[in-house]
Amino acid sequence: MTPHKNDKSSRTTGRPTLNEVARLAGVSPITASRALRGVSSVATELVEKVQKAAQELNYVVNSAARALASAQSQSVVVLVPSLSNLLFIETLEAIHQVLRPKGFEVLIGNYHYSRDEEENLLRNYMTYQPRGLLLTGFDRTESSRRMIEANNIPCVYMMDLDSGAGLNCVGFSQLNAGETAARHLISRGRKHLAYVGAQLDQRTLLRGEGFRRALQEAGLYNPDLELLTPRPSSVGLGGELFLQLMQSQPQVDAIFFGNDDLAQGALLEAMRCGIKIPEQVAVLGFNDLPSSEHMVPRLSSISTPREAIGRRAAEQMLTLLAGNSVTEPVVDMGFELRIREST
Repeated sequence: MTPHKNDKSSRTTGRPTLNEVARLAGVSPITASRALRGVSSVATELVEKVQKAAQELNYVVNSAARALASAQSQSVVVLVPSLSNLLFIETLEAIHQVLRPKGFEVLIGNYHYSRDEEENLLRNYMTYQPRGLLLTGFDRTESSRRMIEANNIPCVYMMDLDSGAGLNCVGFSQLNAGETAARHLISRGRKHLAYVGAQLDQRTLLRGEGFRRALQEAGLYNPDLELLTPRPSSVGLGGELFLQLMQSQPQVDAIFFGNDDLAQGALLEAMRCGIKIPEQVAVLGFNDLPSSEHMVPRLSSISTPREAIGRRAAEQMLTLLAGNSVTEPVVDMGFELRIREST
């Protein structure tokens, strides 16, 4: 189709325009825009017509132009510290499932547990004029905090809780999770309990603090039985740290690992070394990754509601984007101790 010469939305770059898609589909430009953004209120038959027209014309949505036209984009930025395992994938999937049908694009950033990298991502994504931010935890640079405050856009924090900060957050108490881990192992009659953590982000340290508090209350805390490293968490590292701990502290009879991949590595290394789990050493993980219940022995772990957190956080975001206040700004989704063969 030939665009009208007086059409302000006519192409000047040789690229097909939204108006051309709308005319070919026989709908208004507004309907075409909503259909291409996945807004659920558009009838299915109209969505199909618009998508067919867009495909026929090889039309690609110009998000930058849309943002300039409205002084605001339809995007929500989600920043997570890792995409290397399933830990945050379930959360991201849930966020996408909630926001996408409402016409919002999800921009994902992975800052690899680096506060400086998160700050750079925030600065770059702010140029897209996002409608909202979904952030992981509260540990970030002061520059990032100022940037978030200065841009004055809705923000929801995930995975941790802070009832005193006046922020919208959805998560669970990392401290309580660590305490629960210690009490479970103590209930099994263990006397020499160790905590092994990697990455050393704020949430890992809080879990360790909760574990330490419970041991101190029980009179069982030994600082020599804490093994912490800033190295990235992995199965291989878990096996390495398990062997290191057993060689330096052979009296250890229970270990709480800050992540499941570390605990899984410990189980594999124990099998190689002939160390019986849990007869000699009880092993407890954290996050309850899908593969943990299939380990040998099956790994006990603290299960975290990652999908539910993503869904609830996205729902909070929709409420804020609609201009409404959240009735329950701090949502504790809790956690569950999954007891299996390893403890």
